[in-house]
Amino acid sequence: MIKAHSAMARYSASWANRLAVLVLRLAVGGVFMYSGFVKAVDPTGSYYKFIDYAQALGWHWLLGFTLFGAFAVAVVEFVLGLMVAVGACRRGAPVLALLMMAVMLPLTLWLALTGAVPDCGCFGDAMVISNWATFWKNVALTAAVAYLVVFNRSLHSVYGPAVQWVVMLLAFLYPLAIAAVGYATQPLIDFRPYPVGTSLAPRHTDATQAGSDFEYIYEKGGAQRAFGIDSLPGDDWSYVDRRLKAGKPDPVAASGAEAVTVYDHGDDVTAEVFDPDRQQLLILFPDLAGVNISYTYMVNELCDFAQTRGADVYGLTSGTAAEIDEWRDISMAAYPLYSVDDSQLKMLARGNPAVVMLSGGRIMWKRTLSSIDPARLDDSLATLQQLGSDMHPQLTLRRLTAALVAALAILLAVNRSHRLALLLVRRAKRKKSKTDNDNKK
Repeated sequence: MIKAHSAMARYSASWANRLAVLVLRLAVGGVFMYSGFVKAVDPTGSYYKFIDYAQALGWHWLLGFTLFGAFAVAVVEFVLGLMVAVGACRRGAPVLALLMMAVMLPLTLWLALTGAVPDCGCFGDAMVISNWATFWKNVALTAAVAYLVVFNRSLHSVYGPAVQWVVMLLAFLYPLAIAAVGYATQPLIDFRPYPVGTSLAPRHTDATQAGSDFEYIYEKGGAQRAFGIDSLPGDDWSYVDRRLKAGKPDPVAASGAEAVTVYDHGDDVTAEVFDPDRQQLLILFPDLAGVNISYTYMVNELCDFAQTRGADVYGLTSGTAAEIDEWRDISMAAYPLYSVDDSQLKMLARGNPAVVMLSGGRIMWKRTLSSIDPARLDDSLATLQQLGSDMHPQLTLRRLTAALVAALAILLAVNRSHRLALLLVRRAKRKKSKTDNDNKK
């Protein structure tokens, strides 16, 4: 027992172990920080993922805590990651990380075995990996964290114990600020398929030629049948969907754009809505039943603002026909409401409601309705483009990141300045001692 303890102590003090601890600190800390960062960038996306988890597990009581959970997990992961990376709280940080992995490892194993949720959302939309890849990643991460639990104290922290709480505070505020801005306006980095600049307009000019590449599915009496564009059935058939014929390339996908399909009572009106010859303002209602009634006035004011500037206004929702009719009655909407697939709607922009401006079929800006300054709508000289001109996501992210790095650097300089002073004093003493010895000779 004594020999084993002695061997462990020798290994703990060895350069090999210290190098391993350093590498694992950076690796584990980097993974946790990256995971927390991408979740903080898009808290609404994490919120949707938490809902998927709650529904898959049948834990409906958890639905009321999903938004809090989206913020909390992002912040906790980033804080733990930074603490591990710099060696702060050498004993506590790895233990907390191991406790988190004790939850995540069996959870991701369950996901890999059942496929109850298509992807775990560990890295948000920034990096989508399979459930099995996620599980094996967590196995390696758990092993690395377990090693740090045992040996992390063999290497000093970058920061002294007296200021490590400040490091924790900075690590807490940074992702919280990013998440708050992302939730209130739009994510500071758009990892989704529809970033600003994406064209949603169909790229073909000959609709009949483009339509000939598709077959259209209609239903009658419970039976479905495919028709060509030149042989569509009468009103006694109900439109279901369209699909590309075998061997035909998708004209929108081939252009590099992501296809968003808009329906009006089952009819595809995508080309009408995304008209490249006009400007459009899209008002997105991912959860039409959950929209606060107080927003109706703002929506109608925005509609008037856009229409007086020559833009077409469309409401897009995944709500049911009954929900759409109810919204029309309550809001007295002066704009048409069309249907879009729920997942496409949530990917297009975050917010309920959200607003997207198109010009030439291309996304010019997007933001939540609540982030628009109502005073802008009363400005007769303001343009539609200017409604999104006050958003600078890249600049905001750079400033927040620069503030974190600067604060950590200043803290390190202040915290370790005494060591530098001691080093300079010792060097001066050695130099003086050498000079005195030379003089004696």
